[in-house]
Amino acid sequence: MSRFLPLTLSLMVVSIVLLLHPLTDVQGAQPTASSTKTKQQGTTISIAKAPAQAVRLSASSVKKSVAAPIKTKASQTASAPAQVKGGSQTSGAAKVAARQTAPAPKAKPTQQAQKARKTGAATARNTGRPAAPVTANTEPAGAPQEIEKQISARSAIILDARTGGELFAKYPDNPRQPASTIKIVTAMIAIKSLKDNEVVEVSNHAASMPSSKVFLETSKQYQVNDLINAVLLASANDASVALAEKVAGSEENFANLMTISARMWGARNTVCRTASGLTALGQQSTSRDLANIFRYAMQQDEFARRMREKSITTSYGKVLRNHNKALWKVDGALGGKTGYTVAARQTYVGQFSRNGQTIVVALMGSETMWVDVRKLVEYGFKKQKDEQLARLSSSDSGGALRTN
Repeated sequence: MSRFLPLTLSLMVVSIVLLLHPLTDVQGAQPTASSTKTKQQGTTISIAKAPAQAVRLSASSVKKSVAAPIKTKASQTASAPAQVKGGSQTSGAAKVAARQTAPAPKAKPTQQAQKARKTGAATARNTGRPAAPVTANTEPAGAPQEIEKQISARSAIILDARTGGELFAKYPDNPRQPASTIKIVTAMIAIKSLKDNEVVEVSNHAASMPSSKVFLETSKQYQVNDLINAVLLASANDASVALAEKVAGSEENFANLMTISARMWGARNTVCRTASGLTALGQQSTSRDLANIFRYAMQQDEFARRMREKSITTSYGKVLRNHNKALWKVDGALGGKTGYTVAARQTYVGQFSRNGQTIVVALMGSETMWVDVRKLVEYGFKKQKDEQLARLSSSDSGGALRTN
């Protein structure tokens, strides 16, 4: 009996070990260790364990994973997308691994990026080619089309006073009644034909002219100098006819002389019928003609001197005030002549100078004359400056090319 005791004890120990062995395997399979190493066919494989809080494996899944053939790291990575595609048969751990291994989806472009692509701003980023250069607008502020819409004048022009070059034009050759602006021709002929101290008698025809007038009396005599100032500053119709009769004997003859003189001074479409500019059948001028006539007249010192006067007192004590309000309202005004009749509407021609630049502005058929004059003057100087800068830039470029 004592002989079989060691054998009996040995069998009991073996039984206890066999009973405990499965339980020990299951507990060992739980993800408590960070990693385990298994040798198969001479290759060492490292199997990373998922954290316990991320994935919990059941006893059955552990048994399946133990029974399944062991795969290398490369095969696991390659099969991950296929397992995800397989659907519900994939375990939770495999799904997590697949999500970590699969490439991230491309982010959709933002609305701002899409808008940038449409406008060409993202061309360089998307294609690798430089974006097309943006062409700068070389048109000066206030393009001609805009100025045309902003002024009420039916016809207008701006000339470079030095060269006679055109800076702006709106129907400049359309013939219209000139009104009192034509008195420029009357005064110029009188300046060239008569002496300042000559005496002028006033006819009934001259005295009967409607306003504007200086109310000349037939019983009195007047000096040429006073009448010329009355014509240019006060736009006097009676003084215009009195001078016309003094020079040519009649207003009709003088009107013919006016037409010829205007042609000589650069006016090609001007026909005069009166010395005053009062509406008459067949009488006409254009804004281009008025600008050319005034440009010529302002080159005569005596005419230009009279045009600058804001007011003057005659030899017989009458104060004459200049109708050209641009002398007060527009910077750089050197002189100008206004006009108005019902048929002509408001007409104007004047010369302006700023920073060494000089322009002539003429307009006809206006309803807002002084507003139009300001806009045209500002545009004219801006355009003249832009053209000057363009010429300088062109000459500099040419010089650079020659030196190279």
